Amino acid sequence: MTISMVTGRRPLYDLVDDVHGRVACLALSKDPNAKITVLLFPPGSDAPGFVAKVPTTDTAAASVRLEASALAALDRARLGPLEGTVPRVTTLAEHQGRPVLVTTALPGQVMLASYHRWHHTARPAAVEADFEAAGRWLAELHERTARGHGDLSLVLDGVGDALVRRYRDDPTTAKDLELVAALQARLAGHQAPRGLVHGDYWVGNLLVAKGQVCGVIDWERCQPDGLLTRDLARFVIGYSLYLDRHTRPGRRVAGHHGLRAGEWGAGVQYALDGEGWYPELARSFVAKGLERLGLSASCLRDVVLAEIARIAAEADQDDFARGHLRLLRRLCTPEAG
Repeated sequence: MTISMVTGRRPLYDLVDDVHGRVACLALSKDPNAKITVLLFPPGSDAPGFVAKVPTTDTAAASVRLEASALAALDRARLGPLEGTVPRVTTLAEHQGRPVLVTTALPGQVMLASYHRWHHTARPAAVEADFEAAGRWLAELHERTARGHGDLSLVLDGVGDALVRRYRDDPTTAKDLELVAALQARLAGHQAPRGLVHGDYWVGNLLVAKGQVCGVIDWERCQPDGLLTRDLARFVIGYSLYLDRHTRPGRRVAGHHGLRAGEWGAGVQYALDGEGWYPELARSFVAKGLERLGLSASCLRDVVLAEIARIAAEADQDDFARGHLRLLRRLCTPEAG
């Protein structure tokens, strides 16, 4: 069957009945502003035909509205063959007074599933394959959507004000603003291509099959005319952040001699400043991406720091945002805790 856009929102259970097939509810996120993902399977199909995002809070509902608007406004003609890797909005439904976004389902398995398999991130070949797949998709996105240039310092526009609003009671906020201002000054003068930016390009939002990215989901933070360095940095941050997830605090992380579990964000610091196959791979991923975009690899570290600052300012989850702020302080001022 086909679900089409309608003006009035229908209850989610009506849409479920219309599909006349199976329904699967994916595990609920630990995010306090989580969205429940419901897969709708047409009769006789082993693959879902549609995906419904059901918000659990008003903040999550705002995120659903943002993604619906972003996907509806997307200039899909610019994407070429990548168009099939981006979900299409089919309708907005309603559940308990909140909007439910229903999109087409995409093939593949989320990269996060293999990431958390036993010792996956300890194996250089497996990690390199993840980076290569993510990099190929980004390179084509950049090639097809790049239009014009912007000063790289613009990636931090509004971040200082957002930090003040969010951490106004934190006595160290003034120093944080100094760090951001210094970072913005270092980025000034570097001209980066503008184009379509996903805004949350990490392993949890990439669907893969046979070594290729075949789907990219969660587009609520996308920018149609953003600086193309952002997704490069976001992928490395997200991939590095959970390297120590399955290791007890204080112990070395398997496959990463220079990384010990315990301190929040240790994997990101390891990627930027450490030694070994993984830091070399992570930095090479960003450096090659920057060079492809016509930028010097010398600004690699600052490009990643700028994205960390944006996460600290914008992330929905307060603990997640504050963790990035502490990480930014540590990376900019090593003596900071």
